[in-house]
Amino acid sequence: MQSLDRALGLLATVARVGRATLTDLALAQGLPPATAHRILTTLQKHGFADFDRHSQEWLVGIEAYRTGSAYLRRAGLTEIGQPILRVLMEQTGETANLAVPDGTEVVSIAQVETAHPIRAFFPAGTRSPMHASGTGKAILAMMPPERARALLQKAGLPVFTPNTLSTPKDLFADLERTRARGWSYEADERHDGMSCVGAAIFDENGLPCAGISISGPSGRFKSVSIERFGQAVADAGSQITRLTGGTVPGSLLQGP
Repeated sequence: MQSLDRALGLLATVARVGRATLTDLALAQGLPPATAHRILTTLQKHGFADFDRHSQEWLVGIEAYRTGSAYLRRAGLTEIGQPILRVLMEQTGETANLAVPDGTEVVSIAQVETAHPIRAFFPAGTRSPMHASGTGKAILAMMPPERARALLQKAGLPVFTPNTLSTPKDLFADLERTRARGWSYEADERHDGMSCVGAAIFDENGLPCAGISISGPSGRFKSVSIERFGQAVADAGSQITRLTGGTVPGSLLQGP
C-alpha cells in the first residue's frame, strides 16, 4: 500500500506541474531519487508516465489521459442523461434508470423516480448481475459474443427467482431476441414482482458502454404494450448515444 500511495502521489504531482525532472519530483514527494525513479519507470511501463529524453523531464502518459477521459465520459453521461431520463419517466410512467457496466455487473449511476406510490428504487451505486438485469441483458446482447460469453463464464448464472434465466440456452436465446429488436425485457428475473425494459448506450466505436431502462411492478408492465415501452427506451438510449458522441450500430438503425 505504501508503494501505491507513493505512485499515486508522484502521478498527481506530474499531472499538476505538467512536466518535471526526477530531482524535482523526488523533492516534492520527499522520496529518495532512486525510489522515485523506480516508481516512475513502473508508471511508464504501464503508460501512466512518459519521459522526455531531450529535456530529461517526466510527464503524464497516454494511459493517464485515457483513465481521466473515462471519468469525464461517465460524468458527461449522467449530466446528458438526466433530462432524457425524466422525459422517459413521463412517457412511460415508470422509474427511469441509467447504469454502466463494471465487470460482470451493472452499476446504477442515475435515476428519475415515478410518482407512483409503488415503484422501483435503485440508488446510485446499486449493483445488479448482468444476466438478471434489464440493463445488463441489453448490454450483453450488444457486446461481441465472445466477450459476453467470457463475462458470463466468469460470473456464472446464479438463480434469484424461478424466472431467472439460469441456463446458457435460455439466456442466449433471450439475448438474441434483445439484439434483434434493440431492447431487453426482464420479467421477475431478479426480484419477484418487478420488471424492467432496457436498452444499450454505445460509445464512438459502436460498442455498449452503458444502459438505460425503466423498471416497476410487473403488473403494470403486463397491462401495457411492452413493445411501446421497449421502443421508448431504445429511442432514449439512441438519443444519449448521439449526444455523448457515440455511434448507434447500423443494424439498430435499420430496425429488426
